[in-house]
Amino acid sequence: MNETLEKVKRLAEAKVVVVSRHGFAKIRKRGIALLEIVEGVGGAVVLEDYPNDFKGPSVLTLQRDGAGAALHAVWGIARGTSAPAVLITAYRPDPLEWNKEFTVRRIP
Repeated sequence: MNETLEKVKRLAEAKVVVVSRHGFAKIRKRGIALLEIVEGVGGAVVLEDYPNDFKGPSVLTLQRDGAGAALHAVWGIARGTSAPAVLITAYRPDPLEWNKEFTVRRIP
């Protein structure tokens, strides 16, 4: 189990989540429902782990929206804190950049 994702899941379940300003703008522009992202983190799996990120540990996850479509989200926890979970950004993965399961980046 990934420690960062497990913390994020617990915090999201407790509704202790914030969205970065950048993330909110991107999610809104992409037409992704914030509630689906937050509610979907319970079923998320880690694609990439960034435990030593400058701002604090973070993870790129694969999640599914309410219709079952793939969604990638970057979640983190600010360095030196234990809460809240921070939704950094989310996007629909491009099939040209990812394998058919959206779990592995394709090398151009």
